Amino acid sequence: MLLSFLESLDALLAAYPEARRLLVGYSGGMDSHVLLHGLAIHRDRWPERRLAAIYVDHGLQAASISWGEHCGGICRALDVPFRVLRVDARPTAGESPEAAARRARYAALAAELEPDAALLTAHHRDDQTETLLLQLLRGAGPHGLAAMPTAARLGRGWLLRPLLAVDRADLLAYAQAHRLHWIEDASNADADFDRNYLRHRILPLLRERWPATNRTLARSARWCAEAAAWLDAEAAADLARIGADRPDGLRLPVLRELGEIRQRNLLRHWLGQLGLPIPGHRQLNHILCDGLTARRDRQPRIHWPGGEVRRYRDTLYAMPPLTPRDACRRFVWRSGVNGYPPLELPGIGELALRETIGAGLRATVLAGGVLIVRFRQGGERFRPAGRRHRQELKKLWQEAGVPPWERDRLPLLYRTVQEEGKAGEELVAVVGLGVAAEAETALGKPGWEPVFRPRGSADGAV
Repeated sequence: MLLSFLESLDALLAAYPEARRLLVGYSGGMDSHVLLHGLAIHRDRWPERRLAAIYVDHGLQAASISWGEHCGGICRALDVPFRVLRVDARPTAGESPEAAARRARYAALAAELEPDAALLTAHHRDDQTETLLLQLLRGAGPHGLAAMPTAARLGRGWLLRPLLAVDRADLLAYAQAHRLHWIEDASNADADFDRNYLRHRILPLLRERWPATNRTLARSARWCAEAAAWLDAEAAADLARIGADRPDGLRLPVLRELGEIRQRNLLRHWLGQLGLPIPGHRQLNHILCDGLTARRDRQPRIHWPGGEVRRYRDTLYAMPPLTPRDACRRFVWRSGVNGYPPLELPGIGELALRETIGAGLRATVLAGGVLIVRFRQGGERFRPAGRRHRQELKKLWQEAGVPPWERDRLPLLYRTVQEEGKAGEELVAVVGLGVAAEAETALGKPGWEPVFRPRGSADGAV
């Protein structure tokens, strides 16, 4: 076991030379203890890497604090830097305790990783078998049946699983041979949890009949991973052809040219690239039916937990669920020592000013040191730079193809006017339309262009 583990880790680290800090996810259990011990006693094999360990305290069991103390003692004995990370693992409505703990754990660990760091976990081949069976019982497709990858992105760093080709029995033999002392979590024997039920009730029967179950199912997971990678490559090629001018949009006329299977594959890939939850079979059917076949003047909306798709004209848009907005709310944007700092608009996005030449707001517009940010309430008129006449914002946005649900969320910038015969607030810029003709800087002169990054935007400035 030790030789295969070291060779596997050598190959992994060679593939990720940028991962110079190795952070072991150490729970105190047998699996992670073996991983930590093997790394610690052979650290001279990788002199350019720095080793550390982290224990995540979910706060769900009374013994969690003492388990952290145990982990700290083991790390001191191995001369490995150690720290405890406490998280809030309480489940949300409809979320299982297992899923909540996993979500909280990985979110906290991802936040710890710099670009030069990798989290190493002790998932082994038995875990891979359980994961594949759970995904199969959930009706997962190739991506789910690929189970756990050996390497994946996590936050700004990496997640590496060097023990996926090792059986738990081999880890136990190693632990016993080195007289390791580990924590036995009583909850791991609770068959009310799906994974434990598979581990203690189902898999022993499968291995009794088919002793090579672990190896065989791990091979199936690898094949599914290959199929999933091929599907992703096909979807990426389709997305490059069908994607709109912005990442959250798909051009419907071109999307209709694909067969239904490729359409489904593209939609899953596109939503995943946007960081949105992948909808179920029913919601995908609704997207394909309502989104693609509705009349051009309709604006269907298909939603699911964590995401929604809307159509406007010949484009399909995806986004996180929109939150309610107070149309009367206003923000005072004050200049600082270095100009106007980015302005956070809670629940909506972030507004900033980008310096440019020959475009944007001229310096005198910003000289007062204060801008007022508001949102459309109806009836506003605006003359964008390059236009001769003022028009209603509604008509300008229609002409620009701005989706209706975005119009009430795009910031309007006003300056306070205190001039002879004129007082009040003057509209000087509208995100998505540009700056007002009377506020634009001159050719060759410095200007400041409003840049808006909507909440949940994939790339995304407007």
